Amino acid sequence: MTVEAYILFKVASGREREACKQIAKIKEVTTASIVYGEYDLIARVTVPELPALEDFLAEKIRKVPSIILTSTMVIAQECKGKQKNKE
Repeated sequence: MTVEAYILFKVASGREREACKQIAKIKEVTTASIVYGEYDLIARVTVPELPALEDFLAEKIRKVPSIILTSTMVIAQECKGKQKNKE
């Protein structure tokens, strides 16, 4: 079962563009954006299964040097957009 999630990032001051470009190059990342507010960046990711999400975070995301903090939110159900399971 494919798992999709949003990851929110806090990055070192002034490093938002650089970090966003690095994150956007990762194949599992479907979108990456700079945002205003409590967090600096948000990315949407797709991985094959839940255990792969942990590996993805440890092996790819946390190795980007300017990332200070991440918060990961697994998508439970999508209400608008590309819906795979229509009721």
